Amino acid sequence: MKKKEEHNTKDESPQRKYNICMVSDFFYPNVGGVETHIYQLSHHLMNRGHKVIVITHAYNDRTGVRYLQNGLKVYYLAHKPIYLQNTFPSFFTTFPLIRNILIREQINIVHGHQAHSTLCHEALFHSGTMGYPTCFTDHSLDNFGHASSIHVNKSLRFSMCDVDHAICVSHTSRENTVLRSGIDPQKVFVIPNAVEVNKFIPNPEARPTDRI
Repeated sequence: MKKKEEHNTKDESPQRKYNICMVSDFFYPNVGGVETHIYQLSHHLMNRGHKVIVITHAYNDRTGVRYLQNGLKVYYLAHKPIYLQNTFPSFFTTFPLIRNILIREQINIVHGHQAHSTLCHEALFHSGTMGYPTCFTDHSLDNFGHASSIHVNKSLRFSMCDVDHAICVSHTSRENTVLRSGIDPQKVFVIPNAVEVNKFIPNPEARPTDRI
């Protein structure tokens, strides 16, 4: 039995390393939850040996290719935001740039973030056209009656028709995304937002003294 276990251990192949592309209109130097999520996720994937790049739009004079402190490569496309850090929806003008980057970086997986990101929808659409495996993460809830929400939901339904998997940050968010996008619920998974307990510690001095 011992020899068999040793043989099985030797036959185990090492974990495959992937080239992953994160895409969103929301990234540093803009500050927010989506920006932090993409950065931290990319950082930990790189620590596991995967190659990660980020595609976002230009921020003022920050255009072209930049490297962050942890070695994360970021493509700042020369597309200016028009409203709330979203680029103008064009679908086809971004295709040559996205195609060039995906081929140059030998990307295996394209991961889009946030339903309100125009660049995310366009990248998922083009990646699906080129045959790349795609994943989408929805970071927030949205309603169904507001005019802007109706527009976003229509765009989401269009881009989700060819997505392989989707991730939501809560079970409520999952139900909301499935209803808004019409995606197969079997493709949607819940990965709750985490809290690093070593950095967020309750203040012992603020503890009430009149009760346990």
